[in-house]
Amino acid sequence: MKILQLGKFYPVKGGVEKVAYDLMTGISEQGIRCDMMCATVSGTGQTHDINPYAHLFTCHTWFEYAATMIAPTMLTRLREECGAYDILHIHHPDPMACLALWASGYKGKVVVHWHSDIQKQKYLLRLYKPLQDWMLRRADLVIATSPVYLEQSPYLQAVHGKTVCLPIGVEAMRPRPAFAEVIREKYHRRKIVFTLGRLVAYKGYNHLVEAARYLDDSYIVLIGGTGALRDELQAQIGRLGLQDKVKLLGRIPDDDLASYYGACSVFCLSSVMKTEAFGIVQAEAMSCGKPVVATNIPQSGVPWVNAHGVSGLNVEPGNPRALAEAIREITRDEPTYQAYSEGARKRYECLFTKRRMIRECIGLYENLINR
Repeated sequence: MKILQLGKFYPVKGGVEKVAYDLMTGISEQGIRCDMMCATVSGTGQTHDINPYAHLFTCHTWFEYAATMIAPTMLTRLREECGAYDILHIHHPDPMACLALWASGYKGKVVVHWHSDIQKQKYLLRLYKPLQDWMLRRADLVIATSPVYLEQSPYLQAVHGKTVCLPIGVEAMRPRPAFAEVIREKYHRRKIVFTLGRLVAYKGYNHLVEAARYLDDSYIVLIGGTGALRDELQAQIGRLGLQDKVKLLGRIPDDDLASYYGACSVFCLSSVMKTEAFGIVQAEAMSCGKPVVATNIPQSGVPWVNAHGVSGLNVEPGNPRALAEAIREITRDEPTYQAYSEGARKRYECLFTKRRMIRECIGLYENLINR
């Protein structure tokens, strides 16, 4: 069995790319040929040997437009390589990969991994939709990351007969206890509310900053990540006089990230738009036994990942006071906190391990080929 993942770009920066890369590495570690082809963020196209059963093919990018890497060499490279594979696994949304499939003439099995509907580029979607519809018709199997997206995405309604739900799985975060303790001491052992992601509008960080107004001085909010809204968020923090209660951490080094999860009391996902389709960071926090406060985004998998009353609490999007009330509720006493903490860890173990995702994905491939 030989598989080719069609990802978005490399190096890995976001959730879609991470899932494609994790599938490549996890499946190939089982002795199954699983390669990956994607655009490169910079530089010329190359072939990277990941392990004896996995190669990463990167294709030179001309430029980025509408969150898509324009890499025409992917069309010719896929056409040359695709005949060697039993299954092509496309990660959507990625118009470049969809176009490459259309131009490849590939006759084998196709899996479409539907991570998210296209939300922002409404005009461009009208141009792209015929190709997207062709891809869904061409697919032998469509994977959704949550039952909510599978049931409610308007684009999947016509293909329900060939859809399955496969939740995203992640490796458990492994905090370094000594460094987690250093972080707690740095913030005077206050209750840390941690969040992580790009500083962009749909993440709703402006609402989380305002939520700090409704938390007493025993709490501190730490926001990890970089992005276009950093200056705007810093100005908001200053305007509200929250310099001692909200900190923008910038990019957190990979080696330190797990320890921030380990040091926090609560993880908060304050996103406000369906663009946040799953929220991998929730699963990462749960792997450390950290309760989550998230939002009830309509038609998004976010509130499904964070089971309300079990692994944490879900509140109305864009409501700072509700975010603060949920944070206070989870941390109001030790028995309450421990119940949410245990619920978070158990939900991770049951649904969101990388091991489970890899095992079930291999099973889907085998059933597809045998069928």
